[in-house]
Amino acid sequence: QVQMAESGGGVVQAGGSLRLSCAASGLTVTAYRMGWFRQAPEKEREFVAGISGLSSTTNYLDSVKGRFFISRDNVKNTVYLQMNSLKPEDTAVYYCNTNPPRSNYWGKGTLVTVSS
Repeated sequence: QVQMAESGGGVVQAGGSLRLSCAASGLTVTAYRMGWFRQAPEKEREFVAGISGLSSTTNYLDSVKGRFFISRDNVKNTVYLQMNSLKPEDTAVYYCNTNPPRSNYWGKGTLVTVSS
């Protein structure tokens, strides 16, 4: 059974930084394209950042390019999202999943709140 355990969210002032972690179990993160997604209040969930399984090629939502960075620890089987220069519009629940996401792999997510 695949499980994603997201952590690292919190409340931060605009301009601050957070590092999110996603500990995966039941799958090996290097065998899949992995991604971070987010869902803001009253909005649909959207893709934020992705990393390929073998080459570690990354891609990002335009609005986070240059501020967010996705990475992976193969030994810990964990995917990270370093978020810098946070803005109030980054406020959302953040999730990790394969990319494209699989419906039965969603975890509980971690809430990020950016105050102005």
